[in-house]
Amino acid sequence: MRDSRVVRRIGWVLAALAASVLAALAIGMVAERNARARFEAALTADVRLRQSLLTSEIARFRLLPEALSDDRDVVGTLAGTPGMATVLNRKLEGLAASTGAAVIYVIDRDGNTLAASNWRMPDSFVGNNYRFRRYYAQAARTGQAEQFALGTVSHRPGLYLSRRTRDGGVVVVKLELDRVEREWRQAGGITFATGPHGVILVTSRGSWRFAETRPLAPAAVAAARADFGIAALRPRPWRDADGRLTDGANGETLMMATSPADAAGWRVTLAMPTRGAITAAMRNAAGAAALGMLALVAMGWALRERARRRAERTEALEAAVAERTADLSREIAERAAAEARADDLREGLRQANRLAALGQITASVAHETAQPVAAIRTYAAAGEALLDRGALEEVRGNLHAIARLTERIGAVTAELRGFSRKGSGAIGPVALAEVLDGARLILKERLSRVAVRWPSLPPGLMVVAGRVRLEQVVVNILQNAVEALDGQPTPAITISLDDQEGEYVVLTIADTGPGIAPDIAERLFTPFATSRPTGLGLGLTIAQDIMHDLGGSLRLVPSAQGAAFAIAMRRA
Repeated sequence: MRDSRVVRRIGWVLAALAASVLAALAIGMVAERNARARFEAALTADVRLRQSLLTSEIARFRLLPEALSDDRDVVGTLAGTPGMATVLNRKLEGLAASTGAAVIYVIDRDGNTLAASNWRMPDSFVGNNYRFRRYYAQAARTGQAEQFALGTVSHRPGLYLSRRTRDGGVVVVKLELDRVEREWRQAGGITFATGPHGVILVTSRGSWRFAETRPLAPAAVAAARADFGIAALRPRPWRDADGRLTDGANGETLMMATSPADAAGWRVTLAMPTRGAITAAMRNAAGAAALGMLALVAMGWALRERARRRAERTEALEAAVAERTADLSREIAERAAAEARADDLREGLRQANRLAALGQITASVAHETAQPVAAIRTYAAAGEALLDRGALEEVRGNLHAIARLTERIGAVTAELRGFSRKGSGAIGPVALAEVLDGARLILKERLSRVAVRWPSLPPGLMVVAGRVRLEQVVVNILQNAVEALDGQPTPAITISLDDQEGEYVVLTIADTGPGIAPDIAERLFTPFATSRPTGLGLGLTIAQDIMHDLGGSLRLVPSAQGAAFAIAMRRA
């Protein structure tokens, strides 16, 4: 009898173990599949944010060599004006310190460096010849160039941005992306950026730099080594076996997400170890399923055991519940921390959106300033001739005209400088007319291609806002409207104002474009929703967030033709 009771007990134990193992396997597989899907979605969104950080950092420096190419000190130095090289050295030194550029230097048509921001340093570039560098040869031939390479003097990697001057010289700005790599490291995972050739150039893990991500032909390898200034390319730093990616350094399983290539061919890839997310989720779910199954078996066993067994089982269940509660508390704390990091990234993305917009309106700035500068040269040349003839009154008229033209240039550059600054967050009364004038000045060249009907504003109309942030919203909507009108037979934009007595003032911007597709309209204000192949789908999301912060709203309203957006602002 005793032997049969022991056999039955062993049978119960074996059955309980088998059931818990099967439940753990089944629930673990489901949990792994769900966790993997969530992890992939989060990875895809995160890699877009990290690409935006890289794009905005490079965009900050693209205009610098173009602006310096027409600088009078650069022109004088290239022309051989005595003492001008010293003046230019000091100017470049100050520009490098204020912008964060690694080095800025000017090369003549023979490849010799005439002035550099590091002119005081023992390893100054002044006097060095860079005719062998691609960024010099290509800029001298085509007008501009970009090249990522190791410095021949500093031996530090960086992106070289070059621009040809009107006298045949070349202005070069070297950008070292240490800040981007540092922020990528702080955000977690392994982040790296590749060029069109698929070689890793910018990375949060230094040992991966100049490593291949795909096999290259021997000729391509030789060309890449010569362009980067390195002895050899590193092999791919991860292994791919049966569709499973593992880190070559520590053997961790990785999941990767890669962003689409931008206009310059840059792609950003984010690699995250799955152990901390997918494996942990599967283990927790399997453990919970096993515990649940064991609890059910234990409940059946408790019906056949005495009170002592019931007490022991209750104690074991309480310990399991306490462990699971602790796990849930940790998960809640980790989620709160992740949401806080997302808020910080969202605020940074608003600034990145403004900086990216500056790149799109560069042509407008060049057009708006080129004509006044040409006119100033004409008035100055005419003034010299008039002085020779003694026509002082006509000279005075020329000087007044030059002053008016410089005021126009100053208005354009001041508006763009204010637009590029990060919003301070201060909210107060703002003149709506000044906001519209600022947007019109920023987009003047692009708006000149369409018919724009501006509203007649009541004198002294004030709204509660921050000028830069509200101006960012208006610029975003107008810029989208101009792009939507591309190719339309009768492009037109109508801006109307609903100023009826009440708490809110509503500004409506409507275009005669093709409108917004219904499937896009349903999720228009969600991140990455866009119908443009080159758009990120973040502009309207950021604009709506700004209006919510200002106590107003931004929404898509019905329109007989094209698209119409209503911006509601609190009356001051």
